[in-house]
Amino acid sequence: MKYQDNLLFPGKSAPLFSPANVLAEEVCLPAAVIKQSALENNIQWMQRYADARGVSLAPHGKTTMTPWIFQAQQRAGAWAIGVGSAWQACAAMASGVQRVLMVNQLVGKANMAMVAQLKAHYREVDFICCVDSEANARALSDFFAARRQRLDVMIELGVPGGRCGCRTTAQGLALAQSVARLPGLRLRGLELYEGVLHGDNPQPQVEALLRDAAALACEMAPYVDGEFILTGAGSVWYDVVCNVWLAAERPPQCRVVIRPGCYITHDTGIYDESQQQLRARDATACDLGGDLASALELVAMVQSVPEPGRAVVNFGKRDSAFDAGLPQPTAHYRDGKALALDAGALKSVGIMDQHCMLNVAPGCDVQVGDILIFGTSHPCLTFDKWKTLLLVDDEYRVVEELETLF
Repeated sequence: MKYQDNLLFPGKSAPLFSPANVLAEEVCLPAAVIKQSALENNIQWMQRYADARGVSLAPHGKTTMTPWIFQAQQRAGAWAIGVGSAWQACAAMASGVQRVLMVNQLVGKANMAMVAQLKAHYREVDFICCVDSEANARALSDFFAARRQRLDVMIELGVPGGRCGCRTTAQGLALAQSVARLPGLRLRGLELYEGVLHGDNPQPQVEALLRDAAALACEMAPYVDGEFILTGAGSVWYDVVCNVWLAAERPPQCRVVIRPGCYITHDTGIYDESQQQLRARDATACDLGGDLASALELVAMVQSVPEPGRAVVNFGKRDSAFDAGLPQPTAHYRDGKALALDAGALKSVGIMDQHCMLNVAPGCDVQVGDILIFGTSHPCLTFDKWKTLLLVDDEYRVVEELETLF
């Protein structure tokens, strides 16, 4: 039985009226909503930023895994969509994405077979993944050469103690030389993710890694077939990546590609903080006009006020990210009308699977049945909890239901 085809199994956050307004309880709550105006602002702002810096934009699609959003980013000018797995690549291609960067290693025969099938079916799509070892490179070459295919790859450069990637530039160069000799592979460039560097002041380490990568790219250039792709930059250091690489010596025909992902909905937590730090050090981000805006919100209802100073809301860990701070109330509604919400009057202090506990300040009038809007931190781990998100206008009227492919 296909439960999704059963009218009595409508799915999480289903609109049960048409047209539906979230604030009128015409949608099953809790619901994850995306403000259309903020989403469109963010798509255009980041594309303008990339254009102003003279780099290409390949948003990391694993943040949303939402075809509607992939298509909107591509229409706005995104050069590619980034993914992290063969399955995500499949979802991106099925969504109409024309270039897919799998910024990860492709391992395992079944995953290789999936990519081989994708390459055969979507012949016009440019697919590129990463390698960081001789063993993986040889396995990939043997697999794809046996099927009379060539797999496009980039060398991944990493850091000691980080995740994947060659640990030294010497290892990266040796692997590039080896890849160039393998019949089933074609070398396209160099990839890294500087976001693995942490600490009180990681910027000097980030800049050193980027300079090393630019020097390695120049050494790798003779082994790359055609345009050299030099790519990095998550959602925190994309300005620094542009600054260092655009000032450095690079291979001829070098395309610098940045890959932020969380900008798409931004947040009210860690990425808002990092964006304000970026604006403080980057004139381009300020000169563009406007800024990123939080677009992803959680809408939930007060289900219990069991004691003074305590309220319980009907969402939990199954509905929202909580790894980078608990969702916090940003607006309060009753009977569809906004109520004043003083800073600190309501504060999330605990979360369980289906419950969020709030401290209620004296004098704050919260009743069972009230609707609260919550801002979140780290959107990736909210998106992946929903099969459908609701695109809403500024009055919380449902404009469209957006399917996710997690």
